[in-house]
Amino acid sequence: MAIRPETKVWWGQAQRDFAIARLTHGERAYDAAVFFCEQASQKALKALILHRTAKMPPRIHNLPELGRLVGVPAKLSRFLAELQPHYIRTRYPDAAGAVTNKIYDGRLSLHFQRGTEKVLDWVRSRLR
Repeated sequence: MAIRPETKVWWGQAQRDFAIARLTHGERAYDAAVFFCEQASQKALKALILHRTAKMPPRIHNLPELGRLVGVPAKLSRFLAELQPHYIRTRYPDAAGAVTNKIYDGRLSLHFQRGTEKVLDWVRSRLR
């Protein structure tokens, strides 16, 4: 199945967000890196939904639900559930209970980068 232009846009943005996650990690902006991991995962899953259905993906931010819609394996589903809360925590200090750059560290950022890379690899293999 050929990849539609709309799917390419979503997939391209997922890849760009992951590149930004890596760049911000390198700058020690770990909260931003985790946020962009969440964004990359969300957009990659939405790209796959669009690819499979030819319809715009649902306007939700729930990673486990997006994963369920495309049938991610259990291990990736657990990762998506772990990453999910950081969509809010990385953006709002009241949700995090602190200034976000004070609670995220390089170890946590790398953990989420590794998991996000697995999500993107899984999606990539299904876009072909």
